[in-house]
Amino acid sequence: MPMKFAVTAAALAVLTLAAPARAEDKEWNHAILAAKSDSGYLFMVNKGFAEKQGLKLTLTQVESDAIGIKALLAGQVDSYEGSPAGAMIAASRGADVKVMGCQWPGLPHGVFVRGGVATPQDLKGKTIAISQPGAMPDQLIRTLLRKYNVSVDDVKFANLGGDNDRYKALAAGVVDGAVISGEYTPIAEKAGVKLLVAARDVLPEYLRICLMTSGAVEKKRHDELVRFLAAEISAYRFAIAHPDETIVLTRATANINADDPRPAYIFDDAVKNHSLDPEIGLPADRLNWMQQQSVASGDQPKLDDLAIVTDGGPRKEALARAGN
Repeated sequence: MPMKFAVTAAALAVLTLAAPARAEDKEWNHAILAAKSDSGYLFMVNKGFAEKQGLKLTLTQVESDAIGIKALLAGQVDSYEGSPAGAMIAASRGADVKVMGCQWPGLPHGVFVRGGVATPQDLKGKTIAISQPGAMPDQLIRTLLRKYNVSVDDVKFANLGGDNDRYKALAAGVVDGAVISGEYTPIAEKAGVKLLVAARDVLPEYLRICLMTSGAVEKKRHDELVRFLAAEISAYRFAIAHPDETIVLTRATANINADDPRPAYIFDDAVKNHSLDPEIGLPADRLNWMQQQSVASGDQPKLDDLAIVTDGGPRKEALARAGN
């Protein structure tokens, strides 16, 4: 292990030596996207930051935000993260779900392909790997196809789970295309896979990851919600400013070897393209744009007032708690 990683790993270990949860610490269960090459950013909140806010935080890994919202509505978790599209679709149909803020508004994903696919129009007649219907990969590819006037009836969708499953299926030739994270860029060429379209180039308004809870949780557990958001803000600020610690955490949580280039690549990509917002803002224009795409695809019956599905009050309190 290079010396710089030994030092930063030690620094991270010191950070995580929080005292055991005190009797007055409140429990909070958050559904988090399954660990992969960007997990250092996402999992940093549980490395001392939640404890500093008086929370005993449990991170429950899920393969998609579609699973996260089901867990929230079933009362199995207090919050979840993922694309806000699913939350707004559910809210428009009467579900009790609210967007609190967006910590990763930039979209690092893309449509990767193999074989003779050279343009989005070449996807006609092809099989494309997505995750669950309604989740981000599904929303992304449908929006992309509409942009290039390709009917969804002209392609076949294959529900193949997480990014790694979809990448393996594409590399093996099981599918012709796949919506996967840009983290696979540095290893794709050797597998005969190439990036067809970077999502940020054609869908700059798309929000990747926001934090969601329910109105019931917000009302009943307002103080804990504010503490959780404050912990997220502090954790993202730390992660962006400490690349070595974040990459070490990524490798540990996702079980990625030290010679794998993906964690460093996705860290640099997120910073270079300003994909992260440690202040977890609520960009109304982009949220409305996402609603419009859902209405256009038929997933959402109509445009709703964002006040129904968003609440910036807890975020403002969290910013005050987190300080500067």
